Amino acid sequence: MPSIRFNRNRVKLNRLLGIRARLALLAVILVAPLMLERARSLETARTRQIALASEEFFNIARQSADMQREVIMSVETVLKSTAYVRASASGVSRSCDMLRASLPTTLPWIRTLMIAGRDGRIQCSTNNQYVGLDFSERPYFRGAQETRDFVFSDYLLSKPTHMPIVMAAYPVAAITGEPDAVMLASVNLEWMSKIMSNLGGRPGITAVLIDSEGTVLAAPTDRTELIGRPLDSVPLLSAVAETAMSSDKPSDTVSFTAADGSKRAINFTRIADTGSRLIVSIDETRVTAAIDRDIRNAYLQAGLVCLIVLLGALIAAEKLIVKPVNMLAATAKRFGLGQWSARVATKNLPSEFVPLAKSFNAMAAKLGQRERELIAANDRLTVMASIDMLSGLANRRGFQNHIDVEWARALQTGAELSLLMIDVDHFKLYNDTYGQPEGDACLSRLGETLAQIAQATDAFAGRYGGEEFCLLIPGIDARQAFEIGEQIRYAVLELNLPHATSAYRCVTVSVGVASARPNDALATTDLIEAADAALYAAKHHGRNTVIAHGLVDSARETTGVARAG
Repeated sequence: MPSIRFNRNRVKLNRLLGIRARLALLAVILVAPLMLERARSLETARTRQIALASEEFFNIARQSADMQREVIMSVETVLKSTAYVRASASGVSRSCDMLRASLPTTLPWIRTLMIAGRDGRIQCSTNNQYVGLDFSERPYFRGAQETRDFVFSDYLLSKPTHMPIVMAAYPVAAITGEPDAVMLASVNLEWMSKIMSNLGGRPGITAVLIDSEGTVLAAPTDRTELIGRPLDSVPLLSAVAETAMSSDKPSDTVSFTAADGSKRAINFTRIADTGSRLIVSIDETRVTAAIDRDIRNAYLQAGLVCLIVLLGALIAAEKLIVKPVNMLAATAKRFGLGQWSARVATKNLPSEFVPLAKSFNAMAAKLGQRERELIAANDRLTVMASIDMLSGLANRRGFQNHIDVEWARALQTGAELSLLMIDVDHFKLYNDTYGQPEGDACLSRLGETLAQIAQATDAFAGRYGGEEFCLLIPGIDARQAFEIGEQIRYAVLELNLPHATSAYRCVTVSVGVASARPNDALATTDLIEAADAALYAAKHHGRNTVIAHGLVDSARETTGVARAG
């Protein structure tokens, strides 16, 4: 009898454990994939975030490198101008007077202009502290004399002012062909650091501008203490100092694991015509810190949910659990197939399962709603992808879609199609003078003006890229398109936006006009290239000009008309 009783108890125990095992397995099948999918999606988002962050910061780095190059080019232009003055002036005194009068107030990064005689002594300067000093042994002075070309120095500490600077030199011999004076300029490194302000204040980002010897020339305002230090002494950059200095590539990216275990990506970009390089370092760990926390929480939540479900399975009874769970599993499977209209019928379920069934139904409703929201969000993103947010006009993608449609329509109707390419004159100088926010405001005003003209002329306006806009007008010929181009040019002039570095003292535009009657021998690219060519001609003819380029058919020669403002 005791043996029989023991066997019966063991059978009951095995049966109970079997049910619990099946329930536990089913619970894991239902819950774990959802939680693990969430964790996997977060991992994917993390990888995407790193890639996007790297691309964003490296694009900013390239823009900063271009701006540094523009500063250097402006210094070179000033030195060449003063060299021409010296070459044409009679006497040192007159050259000095003209030098002091030629220091541009719009280029605050030029600290001092100087004229050094053939012997290297400073004959005159916009800062009298330099007059009489001997520069004959300076490498940049001798380099300019030997190469008869523009030379940009490495990091220096000005002896008269004890300020960190770099020097630029240009010999008059490059103009006259005979040994003569050398024009010198000291460049304010504070301004070169200000150009890098958009790379500062960002967690996990380190950016510096170094010279050919690896000395830091400039850094964002929050890291100015690095200026003057060698690169191999800068934390987190010392590991790539040798690689950055030895690379002869215009731009390169290196990924490595730092001594502290953090993953880093380093991008270094050479400043053209100099030995300088802009280096940007991204700490992937700090950039993705927030999403890493979400991933850890997702795994923790997955563990907690699985534990709760397993505990619930251990206390369930076979008759009250197996059948309801099978029903729930079947419904969950339909959910997995995307059948969000599926619902668990609560009528035949035990009361203990009714809340769970309602939760499944609520989850299905929320997932269905989320799917509809995603579809709506995708529709909005599709529209946004064709709109330039700054000007409010269509972007290049939207313009290309529209010109394809209008071209196909014109092929069917035999109508003409005209395209105007509009470019803001000297816009880089405008940004340098007034700053990026004012540049954006200027583009926004131009976008409003073009939108008004487009509405009045049944045209399609877009921002083609940067400071270049376009206007597509169906059903008009080249002469009418040219008149609209003049209307645009005058409308921009009437905005009277100040532009101190422009010959017109205000913002102006150049307009290229092209018209064509679409046929099988032409393509939309022909019309765009013709308008671009006309725009280039307008720029070449002095800007603030409208030039038309005829594209009647593929067999006829192009003709042009121009009108200067």
